[in-house]
Amino acid sequence: MKIHILSLNYFPELTGIGKYNGEMASKLFSHGLEIQAIVAPPYYPEWKVNEQYKSYLYKNEFVNGVGITRCPLYVPSKVTTLKRLLHLSTFAVSSSIALFIKLIKNKPDVIFLVQPTLFCAPSTLLFSKLFGVKTVMHIQDFEVDAMFGLGMVSEGKIARIVRRSESWLMKKFDVVSSISYSMLENAEQKGVDKSKLLFFPNWANTSFVTPETDGSALRKEWGFAETDKVVLYAGNIGQKQGLEIVIEAAKSFENDKSVKFVFVGAGAYVNTLNELAKASNLENVYFKPLQEWEDVPAMLSMADVHLVVQKKGAADAVLPSKLTNILSAGGHALVTAEASTELGKIEEANPGIYTIVEPENTKEFIVGLKAVLVKDTSKPNVIARNYALKNLDINNIIERFVSDMRKLVKGKYND
Repeated sequence: MKIHILSLNYFPELTGIGKYNGEMASKLFSHGLEIQAIVAPPYYPEWKVNEQYKSYLYKNEFVNGVGITRCPLYVPSKVTTLKRLLHLSTFAVSSSIALFIKLIKNKPDVIFLVQPTLFCAPSTLLFSKLFGVKTVMHIQDFEVDAMFGLGMVSEGKIARIVRRSESWLMKKFDVVSSISYSMLENAEQKGVDKSKLLFFPNWANTSFVTPETDGSALRKEWGFAETDKVVLYAGNIGQKQGLEIVIEAAKSFENDKSVKFVFVGAGAYVNTLNELAKASNLENVYFKPLQEWEDVPAMLSMADVHLVVQKKGAADAVLPSKLTNILSAGGHALVTAEASTELGKIEEANPGIYTIVEPENTKEFIVGLKAVLVKDTSKPNVIARNYALKNLDINNIIERFVSDMRKLVKGKYND
């Protein structure tokens, strides 16, 4: 079976969708599938193209058994609504050309389009009809919902047109998959037939990210004492996370010298947060670069509290990818999410898996953080670890997906 993956993000990006796409492709190859990836050059979350690539050139690679075509695109150094639309549009055009050439040379059984970006959906659907190929839209982020939720686009006539176009495009795919049941319900509300929906969650490498990993050496390297309480946010540092609330929390802990707030990652908002911390003369806030994958288990083990922070609008549309490894590590997490979201439902069904508080509520955030800090964080969160072992193991998830794709190709997906 042959699958063409079409997505903005891919390995060697260390966080988010790129990380999952790279892992998925190599795992699918190990299951005997022929995989081609049509993607952008790595640029996320720094919003800067890796120095080994050019944003204006195509480049072909072969990594971990996967044929990769890197497509040109515009990458803004400062992201605005207009620049982001241009960013998505340029990739849609360049990737469409690459996809068409790939289809002529080596027709796949399935085109697997990852949203974002929805901009690639029209050409994907057109080419699938021309060449007789099955299509899957995999939703990592509902980019339209995120844009409206974050106020990037205002409601009105244009908004109604955008939402109708999104619904029409999604309904045309043979299968629509997503990473959470709440997101699948959202797809159904947008008009996708329930029989087309597929649960394909993000995963953790539960044999690599474990509570048994010793993070004491990294803790010492970063200058923290054994008695310190390290509060960690690791991942993309962007506007949609609403990370100002962490700076506000750090202010409330100024007199407790043992509590350290650590941001690990990159993104468009790093400098803003750094300036906020400096403006408040905070000495308990630290910024570290993204860590290599082999160092991630130690980083997770080092932390006493893990933060999963989002604004209200984003929390409805996105299931944070960082959470899977936190659970696999048996981490003690503070999560901002409403009860109606997937995160809220998981917490309700698994009491103790993490502490949940209302998004964008500084007072509740600080109260929740204090509640986690008084726990014995030197011991792993067994509830979180057991949930990861049962629900997030990469091998089980990929095996189910391969089985579903074989059924789709044979025309038996809905049987």
